[in-house]
Amino acid sequence: MERFETVSPEQLDKNVFESIGRNWMLITAEKDGRANTMTASWGGFGVLWSVDVAYVFVRESRFTKEFLDSSERFSLSFPDGEKYRKQLTYLGRISGRDADKINESGMTLVYEDGVPFFAESEFALLCEKTGRFYLAPDGILDKDALAGHYPKGDFHYLYVGKVLKVLKRSAEAY
Repeated sequence: MERFETVSPEQLDKNVFESIGRNWMLITAEKDGRANTMTASWGGFGVLWSVDVAYVFVRESRFTKEFLDSSERFSLSFPDGEKYRKQLTYLGRISGRDADKINESGMTLVYEDGVPFFAESEFALLCEKTGRFYLAPDGILDKDALAGHYPKGDFHYLYVGKVLKVLKRSAEAY
């Protein structure tokens, strides 16, 4: 892919708090030849089971969860949060059950090694799903977080993905 270069996770000089929490990311997976995505602002990068991983949180009710459960691989795309705020907001609010939201967002879905991600990304992580954990209410020790984030009982699953490839927009693409 001519617009992106492969870099090691150590070469990714991005602030995870800024990239995920403030700019947001797109979690994308494919099921039966169809891709779906959702905007997320919860997750992180690290090391688990002696490999580089990324982890994200997805509620049971999200359509994207079906795609993550059905796929071995997924991507995390990181477009410029300022430039693409309108599209990121749209992709987070509209369900893929009800609309062809990727097409309607105006963003461009592309593939690398069979994994869908977005061409507008500053960087993207291609991941292989290695773990899925239910965040049960008895495991959430912060009662304010429990009350504030789960008033309807729609709890998250934590998905862990081994980082297979990090794609960074090449300097020539800017």
